Amino acid sequence: MASNPMGSFVAGSHSRNELHVMHANEERPPTRQSGSKLCRVCGDEIGLKENGELFVACHECGFPVCRPCYEYERSEGSQCCPGCNTRYKRHKGCARVAGDEEDNFDDDFEDEFKNHFDNQDHDQHHHVTTTRSENGDNNQNQFLNGPGSFAGSVAGKDFEGDKEGYSSAEWQERVEKWKIRQEKRGLVTKDDGGNDQGDGDDDFLMAEARQPLWRKVPIPSSKINPYRIVIILRLFILAFFLRFRILTPAYDAFPLWIISVICEVWFAFSWILDQFPKWFPITRETYLDRLSIRFEREGEPNRLAPVDVFVSTVDPLKEPPIITANTVLSILSMDYPVDKVSCYVSDDGASMLLFDALSETAEFARRWVPFCKKYSIEPRAPEFYFSQKIDYLKDKVQPTFVKDRRAMKREYEEFKVRINALVSKAQKKPEEGWVMQDGTPWPGNNTRDHPGMIQVYLGSEGALDVEGKELPRLVYVSREKRPGYNHHKKAGAMNALVRVSAVLTNAPFILNLDCDHYLNNSKAVREAMCFLMDPQLGKKLCYVQFPQRFDGIDRHDRYANRNIVFFDINMLGLDGIQGPVYVGTGCVFNRQALYGYDPPVSEKRPKMTCDCWPSWCCCCCGGSRKSKSKKKGDKRGFFSGLYTKKKKMMGKNYVRKGSAPVFDLEEIEEGLEGYDELEKSSLMSQKNFEKRFGQSPVFIASTLKEDGGLPEGTNSTSLIKEAIHVISCGYEEKTEWGKEIGWIYGSITEDILTGFKMHCRGWKSVYCVPKRPAFKGSAPINLSDRLHQVLRWALGSVEIFLSRHCPLWYGYGGKLKWLERLAYTNTIVYPFTSIPLLAYCTLPAVCLLTGKFIIPTLNNLASIWFLALFLSIIVTGVLELRWSGVSIEDWWRNEQFWVIGGVSAHLFAVFQGLLKVLAGVDTNFTVTSKSAEDEEFGELYLFKWTTLLIPPTTLIILNMVGVVAGVSDAINNGYGSWGPLFGKLFFAFWVIVHLYPFLKGLMGRQNRTPTIVVLWSVLLASIFSLLWVRIDPFLPKQKGPLLKQCGVEC
Repeated sequence: MASNPMGSFVAGSHSRNELHVMHANEERPPTRQSGSKLCRVCGDEIGLKENGELFVACHECGFPVCRPCYEYERSEGSQCCPGCNTRYKRHKGCARVAGDEEDNFDDDFEDEFKNHFDNQDHDQHHHVTTTRSENGDNNQNQFLNGPGSFAGSVAGKDFEGDKEGYSSAEWQERVEKWKIRQEKRGLVTKDDGGNDQGDGDDDFLMAEARQPLWRKVPIPSSKINPYRIVIILRLFILAFFLRFRILTPAYDAFPLWIISVICEVWFAFSWILDQFPKWFPITRETYLDRLSIRFEREGEPNRLAPVDVFVSTVDPLKEPPIITANTVLSILSMDYPVDKVSCYVSDDGASMLLFDALSETAEFARRWVPFCKKYSIEPRAPEFYFSQKIDYLKDKVQPTFVKDRRAMKREYEEFKVRINALVSKAQKKPEEGWVMQDGTPWPGNNTRDHPGMIQVYLGSEGALDVEGKELPRLVYVSREKRPGYNHHKKAGAMNALVRVSAVLTNAPFILNLDCDHYLNNSKAVREAMCFLMDPQLGKKLCYVQFPQRFDGIDRHDRYANRNIVFFDINMLGLDGIQGPVYVGTGCVFNRQALYGYDPPVSEKRPKMTCDCWPSWCCCCCGGSRKSKSKKKGDKRGFFSGLYTKKKKMMGKNYVRKGSAPVFDLEEIEEGLEGYDELEKSSLMSQKNFEKRFGQSPVFIASTLKEDGGLPEGTNSTSLIKEAIHVISCGYEEKTEWGKEIGWIYGSITEDILTGFKMHCRGWKSVYCVPKRPAFKGSAPINLSDRLHQVLRWALGSVEIFLSRHCPLWYGYGGKLKWLERLAYTNTIVYPFTSIPLLAYCTLPAVCLLTGKFIIPTLNNLASIWFLALFLSIIVTGVLELRWSGVSIEDWWRNEQFWVIGGVSAHLFAVFQGLLKVLAGVDTNFTVTSKSAEDEEFGELYLFKWTTLLIPPTTLIILNMVGVVAGVSDAINNGYGSWGPLFGKLFFAFWVIVHLYPFLKGLMGRQNRTPTIVVLWSVLLASIFSLLWVRIDPFLPKQKGPLLKQCGVEC
């Protein structure tokens, strides 16, 4: 880190042994100090007994529990030790509880009815009792190490809110109600409870802190049960419908019938893949007030976990620097301790424009950040805050707010002018290349051949805001690039950020954002910490995914840009299984999960036994299981224990120096128990570590610090040198980066692959949907841009389908749940639905043009099956909207774009993916644009020619021509031909209605279709129609001359 306000700019190449420091003076971020012997339930120190010895609650296993937690567990909890599940024995001086043996402690009779909370020190301790696990079933709490470890929960003792939301009278009444409940339990006497209001508040807050940080909110059974019943009914109806379709062929249109049946079978398979992962939808609630009470106690060091925030960008001319600057400003001003936030901006284009823009952003942040925190404004991205069409004076009481807001808006407009000047200057590159302000040539003049670059803007001692307060760290990173290396695009850039952040700050959690996704909710990271810092669930979580929300989309969302159905229905369903998929942005990762480690696995506890049975009766339940677990642990390979279960290999007494643990994961591996740190390090093969993580001792040491923090003995020079080393282009060679570690390579949709690998290892993920959207971004509202976005996603899915990571055959020996596998299978199979969908959308036009139909004459039973199928489809949709809260307009837009994207982008993705993977041919689709009106949503009416537009337009014309031909034929043939016509018209109008938004996009505001589209589409439709007339497959083929009687008697 740099000591001057703008830090030090360092560029270098490890392979060339070059290191250039262009601005001197660095300093190392402060390391954290290790904690002392603490209670594993509440995190407080374990006190001493009257004789001066350390208090030991359980003499069987010695599990560290303080006396107040021990007493509460005996009086209100399960009365068992959380370590060995043995019933607590009564200690001298403790109150008796039901089930105590007759101990001869006559001298403590006076203490039988002592108040357990009359000592102020006891107010700081926390209790634990049986709670509801993340899967919804009751289980005993798992206890963890560390001063920040608070076992979660009394499930039924939920409070109504926090103190800030109440007036003094309401708060007083709430505290009195709590005291009454405590008196009924015998924990607080009336005399003690009424003496001191301050003590009552403290007791109340401590009781609040004992509550869980989150809770699962299942969908009401009145909404979800009918939905599940209809799904089962629809499955049976679908089976009988397909049976009828297969057993009753249309012989007069046999080819059409075969095609339609194949399509319908595929649609049924696709529906099953999509539907059943939504069987267990859930929602979750977080309690930010409890998080603050638990980890931000007044007068004590803040114990919230540090977070590294990654922002990725490639080309600042396509991704405007002002948008990236707003994202960075929203991160720097988030509601989180400034010393625990570090923002890393990855510039994969080595652009001096972004470098200078971040310099301006860092200077503006010195004024913007204190303004945001002083007045608690939302959102904290200035562009979107000042553009809000709301009453910005609402809830503002400070007299200086209006004056400060006007001044800040003026400063932001000046900041935008400076950024625009940089963009204008960057439009034309000088012949001699870019030159920095000090006259030094810009190292990234050649974007494909340049050294690694690091610049620290904020976070050093001199970089304070205008009020003299510290600011979060802001670090510019551009990894080294050389010809001949595969840099793996965004996934490679993200892995470089993982390594450089581990060397410089090493926060245990990582927030990943695209450059156009800003923090719309300043408490978003706190929302994630309610899960990640939960002592039960947090240790098993690989990431917390937030939904994507978007600005700048037209009110009707013509092309389903918001993806409401996916984010508000599918993701909630996955949250009830093993967790949502990773969608590329708005995700808080557990750094240990990115390192390719397995989650800690809790050993099953022996069944509880009563004290009335002899010990030999319970040996088969308790002792044998314990011994079996030990034997099983002994059989595990050392290499497996070393890498895939890192914390288990560390043993129970391993303390990581230089880091104050927020909470420790469970230590289970017993094979290395008893070794100290030095002996364990000697058992680990440095060579194996280097094969896995690369040849960086500092980075390898950081991977062993589960709670974050930098290794001891490091200095600023070594950190900068290592940071340049780990972003060198050859660092990942012969390592597991991109294969088992970090973002996974092999697909342009690296997000799906990365989350899939984590779930296969047994990690869980959580879907967090706060009331105020956590992040907001931008989405393409133009038709062509939207189709190209969908094309990219579908192409990535095809690449995964054709790779070794395909969910159909990968990871069956792992811990991926079956419904989760169905969901991942759906994410890589859906592009192939485009082929049967295109065929099915063509069939109505063919039937109308030929007079044939795919379904023979229906009898009464067949009509019932058809009617039942359509009704089940409608009822399923209605009930899905009922439990999810999604509007019918959003649902219908999603259905329409499923057809539009299916017959265009998905179709091209399938063939492009096959050509790319099987033949090595990479096909790109170019987009050219013409002018649009300069107004709100003007881009919505902008037309950009692309070949993706041809198939849907052709389908529309074919079906319209078919409708005209069918109606004309019915008019000519009379009344009897109208009955069969209605079925054909129904399917034709089904296609046209689904493609209607596409048709509006072609027409634009002027209701004029571009000539090129008309020419291509009319040409293809005409050729298809003429060929059909010329070669009619339904006419009998003549072989030889046709012989008839002439009628003349010869």
